[in-house]
Amino acid sequence: MKRKGINCFLAFILICSLLFPYTYETHAFASDEDTPDLIVSAEILYLREGPGLSYPILETLKQGEELTFIEEQDDWYHVKVNNVEGWVASWLTSTPKNSETEQPASTVISQVDHLNIRAEASISSPVLNQLNVGDEAEVLATENDWVKISYNGTVGWVSSEYVTKNKKHTTEQSESVKDETSSTKSAKTSAEVNPKLFTIAVDAVNVRKKPDLSSKKIGTAKKNEQYEVLDRENNWVKIQHGKEKGWVYSFYGHFQEIEKIPTAATSDTPSTDQSTVTIIYNGTNLREVPSTSSNVVLRANAGEKYPILSTKDDWYEVELDKNTSAYVANWVVSVDEEVAISEDTTQQQEPKEQRKKGTLKGVQIVIDPGHGGNDRGTTGVSGTEEKDINLKTVELLTSKLRSAGADVILTRESDIYVDLRKRVSISHQNGADAFISIHYDATEDSSISGFTTYYTNSYQQELAEYVHNGLSEKVTIRDRGVQPGNYLVTRENKQPAILIELGYLSNPSEERIVTTDYYREQATLGIYQGILDYFDAQLEN
Repeated sequence: MKRKGINCFLAFILICSLLFPYTYETHAFASDEDTPDLIVSAEILYLREGPGLSYPILETLKQGEELTFIEEQDDWYHVKVNNVEGWVASWLTSTPKNSETEQPASTVISQVDHLNIRAEASISSPVLNQLNVGDEAEVLATENDWVKISYNGTVGWVSSEYVTKNKKHTTEQSESVKDETSSTKSAKTSAEVNPKLFTIAVDAVNVRKKPDLSSKKIGTAKKNEQYEVLDRENNWVKIQHGKEKGWVYSFYGHFQEIEKIPTAATSDTPSTDQSTVTIIYNGTNLREVPSTSSNVVLRANAGEKYPILSTKDDWYEVELDKNTSAYVANWVVSVDEEVAISEDTTQQQEPKEQRKKGTLKGVQIVIDPGHGGNDRGTTGVSGTEEKDINLKTVELLTSKLRSAGADVILTRESDIYVDLRKRVSISHQNGADAFISIHYDATEDSSISGFTTYYTNSYQQELAEYVHNGLSEKVTIRDRGVQPGNYLVTRENKQPAILIELGYLSNPSEERIVTTDYYREQATLGIYQGILDYFDAQLEN
């Protein structure tokens, strides 16, 4: 009797399974048949036989190609494209935007460099990309202390602690309004500022106890609120916030306008006998004296031109009007070639000597030891400071390159802070044949290891591949490959420029390896050989 009851129960379960089939949960990315699951967000993406960089390449995919998702394994997606199945790196793909979806109502601005964009709202989730100070991204959603964003084709999550929200305004204009705006620009005036009154320019910004992004948050300052300036330190402004005194990052506001003066761009009698500078970036500071800690006299926008009165170190003194001058850093401007007159530039450059294969004679190489001064970079588990090990590595590399005949220029030769845009300017001013930025990596996950070579623009990829190949033949830690990366020193660089991460200081065992003299010797030997191979290949072409 008991056995008969069991059989009846099993028969009942079987009938139910036939009538009500199971619904399997799949990791799908799209619900619309017309919308692809994924698209390639990098310039190129390799379709591999398996989930890892060591597997053979099946095809080379280009940015924007559509992928059909099959399954996921760790940081890799199994996909189908053009009837071929294979695996792709998840961090180089993104979900397509739905054209019917309403445009995000706000954006966020990063308050720090190297802010990780993660696949999920968790610090243990894979890193897809990074934001640097001032980078702006569209907000898609929020969840607890995380913000989901879209940035340069990458969709992921960032910590809300390190970003400032900024409402997005509609920018569509009718043609008549555009024409009116264009005509108004010719009559544009700029404002002199009062350094004693600071106005918040974004929706909200954190007020901190000390002039440091890691300092305790004591409140929030809102858009258009004005504060008396109590003190200034580098890029920070000290204000009275309620009953407490705190610091805000000056990037998120401006000093109060007190009077209008015409810009040099609107001068009735522009000088034709003087050299002029052209502003490269919107919101460029023109200062009272040649120092980044000096008071701001004027904020200029890209394209505005000013006559040069004199030069002092890395600064130009420029004329605002007949009675007013200010200083602008040479790494945020370009000098108009048609009117630039100096003893150095009027002489024709001597042609480079014919270089022989296996040498670097006549090659201009800018080497950039990352970070420096108050910017320590990352700190290893055992206390290794990235800024110091970067410089030690560069010293070895410089010696090897110079011995081969290269003309090597360093962006810094000691423990000093150098602005990122100044590093790029050094590359441009010297017409660098190659720009190499040396770094060591870190992440919250101490198990991650390996070296990576990054480039941003397509004309930098060949240099990245040659150098990475040379490096991979000399060091034994994990090879993470050549990858596109959004770093200012490569993104804004018009020269062949790459950034190398030589290992993870956040991995205890790897930190012990990469801090040895032997590793630095082998790594710099590999980079040197890669550079040599790159320039030898140019001779063959």
